[in-house]
Amino acid sequence: MSTPPSVPSVDQVTAALATVNDPEIKRPITELGMVDSVDVADDGVVKVRVLLTVAGCPLKDTINRDVTAAVSALEGVTRVDLDLGVMTAEQRSGLHETLRGGQAQREIPFAQPGSLTKVFAIASGKGGVGKSSVTVNLALALARAGRKVGIVDADIYGHSVPAMLGVADSRPTQVDDLIMPVPTASGVSVISIGMLKPKREQVVAWRGPMLDRALVQMLADVYWGDLDVLLLDLPPGTGDIAISLGQHLPGAEVVVVTTPQEAAAEVAERAGTMASMMHQRVVGVVENMSYLPCPHCTPEGKDHRLEVFGSGGGERVATTLSARFGYDVPLLGRIPLDLSLREGGDVGKPIVDADPTAPAAEALADIADRLAGRGRGLAGMQLGLTPSNRF
Repeated sequence: MSTPPSVPSVDQVTAALATVNDPEIKRPITELGMVDSVDVADDGVVKVRVLLTVAGCPLKDTINRDVTAAVSALEGVTRVDLDLGVMTAEQRSGLHETLRGGQAQREIPFAQPGSLTKVFAIASGKGGVGKSSVTVNLALALARAGRKVGIVDADIYGHSVPAMLGVADSRPTQVDDLIMPVPTASGVSVISIGMLKPKREQVVAWRGPMLDRALVQMLADVYWGDLDVLLLDLPPGTGDIAISLGQHLPGAEVVVVTTPQEAAAEVAERAGTMASMMHQRVVGVVENMSYLPCPHCTPEGKDHRLEVFGSGGGERVATTLSARFGYDVPLLGRIPLDLSLREGGDVGKPIVDADPTAPAAEALADIADRLAGRGRGLAGMQLGLTPSNRF
C-alpha cells in the first residue's frame, strides 16, 4: 500500500505567500494584511483568498500570477484556487496606518532628519534642452545599478515623464488618501500630475498656491517606500515650483541641464542661482546635445564630432556657478546627440534600457555613477541638536 503524498501545512503556504510582494507597495502581501485565508485540502488543493486594496486593482493579474507561482512551487500542491476579494474600509484604514508608520499625514518623508534617500532635482533654465529625457534615463541607469528609484514629474505644465517610461495611460491606485506611485517595467516608480488628471489631454491651468499643493501631494501623499534615490523633474525656469521645492525639500541637491549654445548656458546659470538662493546645493551640470558623432567617418575617425549647437556651454555654466557659489560645481558629463535617444522617449523605451551600449546611454550611465557616488550632504538637514545652557 503506497503512502499518500504529503501536503504542505498552512504555515508553509503562508511562508510562501510572504515571498510575494504587492507590485505597487513593494512589500509582502502577508505583512500588508492582504492574505485573508488559507486552506489546504488532503488532496493538495490549496485555496487562498487575497484581498486587493481597491476594487479594480490595475495589477491584480500580477498578484494572481505571483501568488499562484509561489504556492504551486511547494511540494504536494496539486492545484491553487485563488479568490481575489477587496478590503473593507476598516481594513484599508489599517493598511493606511501600517504604511504611514503612525506618522502624521502630509509629512514629506524625504525632508525628515533620518531620511537616507538622496534627492536630486533636475533643473534647466529653459525648455527644449532635454531635461526630462536626462531625468528618465538617469533614473533607469541608477535602477540598473541596483538602486530603488522614484521619479516625481514636477513639470506641472509639460509632464512628459510617464510617456517616456511607457506608462502614459496608467493611473495610480489610491488607498483612502494615500496614493501608490505607478510601477514601471524598469523597476522605477513614478508619479506625475498627468496621472492625477481625469483625462490625459486635459490642460493644467494653475497658479502659485495650486502648484505648491500639487507638489506637496506628490511628495507627502504618495507612498514611496524605502527609496535610495528620488529624482524630481522640475519645470524649466525659476518659477513657483522651484521656490516650493526649496521650502519643502531644502536638502534636495540640484543638477542643472544645459546645451552647448550661449543662450541656453546663460539661462541655465539662472536656474542654478535660484537653487542657491533657496539654500540648495548645485552638485553638477549636464551638457545635453553636446555633439553629433560624425555619421560618415570610418571607425578610424570615430572621434570626429560635429558641434551642431556650438560648444562650451556646459563648461561655462559649471565655471560660472563654481565662482559664484564658492565651491566646485563640476561638469558631470556631455551627452551626444543620438537619434535613438529621441526615439526611445517617444515610444516609452529609454535608451539606457533599449540600447545601453550607445554613446548617449554610456554617457548617461557615467553621470548616474557620479551622482550615486556622492555622499548625502548636510545642506538642508535637521541635525536634531538641542542647545544646552551648561557652560
